[in-house]
Amino acid sequence: MENTRLNEFSKLSSDLAARAVKEFGSPIYIYDESLILKRCQECLDMPHAYGLTVRYAMKANPNRTLLKIITGAGLHLDASSLNEVLRAHMAGVPYEKIMLTTQEAYEGEDMALLEKLLLDGLKYNVCSLRQLYLIGDFACKNYIEPGIRIHPGVGSGESATRNTGDDYSCFGIHLSDLDEALKYAWGKWIKFKHVHVHIGSGADSEMWRQNIDLELGIIEKHFKETDSVCFGGGLKEARMPSEQSADIEHLGSYAKKQINAFYKKHKRKLKMEIEPGTYIAANSGYAVTMVIDKKCTARANFIVTDGGMELNSRPLLYGSKHPVYIVAADGSCVKSSEFGDIPGDYSAVVAGKCCESGDCQTLDMDGHATPRKMAEPDIGDIAIIGGTGAYCSSMAPFNYNSHTQAPEVLLTKNGDLRLIRKRQTLEQVLENEI
Repeated sequence: MENTRLNEFSKLSSDLAARAVKEFGSPIYIYDESLILKRCQECLDMPHAYGLTVRYAMKANPNRTLLKIITGAGLHLDASSLNEVLRAHMAGVPYEKIMLTTQEAYEGEDMALLEKLLLDGLKYNVCSLRQLYLIGDFACKNYIEPGIRIHPGVGSGESATRNTGDDYSCFGIHLSDLDEALKYAWGKWIKFKHVHVHIGSGADSEMWRQNIDLELGIIEKHFKETDSVCFGGGLKEARMPSEQSADIEHLGSYAKKQINAFYKKHKRKLKMEIEPGTYIAANSGYAVTMVIDKKCTARANFIVTDGGMELNSRPLLYGSKHPVYIVAADGSCVKSSEFGDIPGDYSAVVAGKCCESGDCQTLDMDGHATPRKMAEPDIGDIAIIGGTGAYCSSMAPFNYNSHTQAPEVLLTKNGDLRLIRKRQTLEQVLENEI
């Protein structure tokens, strides 16, 4: 048996990938439970001063089995909608372990539901003046203490569309509206004991450190009763060998130092929260596809696979890079991996089956199809896209061209392959049409 490991950080091997395709069909997602648990523990071990809560950003991947694994490891959840809250609770997560931070503004039945869930223990960050006004009377009457998300006016992300803190994003209450929010809250006897700032996904580590200082400065100036501070998520996980993951130990040590300094100055012990999504799940996931065709133009080779943008839209949305693995059809070897030496001089664009020019897994930041070096595959070989555990199955346009949603498979810590989402049928795609 030749080399079957895809990389050094995952248990997925070429023979396991081939076995999964034979058992569950292609395309599929596979998630490595061992790596998820490792990332959870790394976050829980992050240095802190007076306590730490790690909330998994469930929008990254809300599969019920993954939620159970992650919360079973000791993490709480960050939800972005009422439906995510309900979905998490259906997976067995108590409301008191869920924080709702959302763009939604609730009225009518939705507001009645939110109020019920708040009484059942759900935590809630207000993210706009309107959200604050809508919940104000209820919070006052029932002694509910919502958190508040601040829009700092500065941010960072791997692309402009993943920057959630600058003045061209609309997440949280902007500093220019903060006095009005505090005046209203004071009139309703609402205390903001939790303050939240999130600057973006894949944020630069230096910007993450600056956000710690910025947020503590905001608390020092405006929030005299706050005892909990969330520095958001956006902790970078390196999907490509050329990238650098966030240094959890270093960032935690810096936060601990600054929170300790805050305590010495104000005699207030702030508990720290973070809300990683990508860092927990991204590199645990693989989109496993089959090579169904090969083409060429005057400028590029193309390999066509049976899964593309409907599995992973991040290259199309962000110009994101994901590693490509070419595996022999029988699983006997990894023909090429971007985490190792690639023989020969063959290169190709990895294209999907959708009728869309942007259906490529190898796009640059400007949306141009870009050949990547790899072993030349045979028809029937397996092409695996790595780094697809976060923000892939959860936000892929999987019914485009009437394709069906791919199944999801868990590679358990014991080495077994377990189906955790069935393949969608065409009947299920159509069932709500009238």
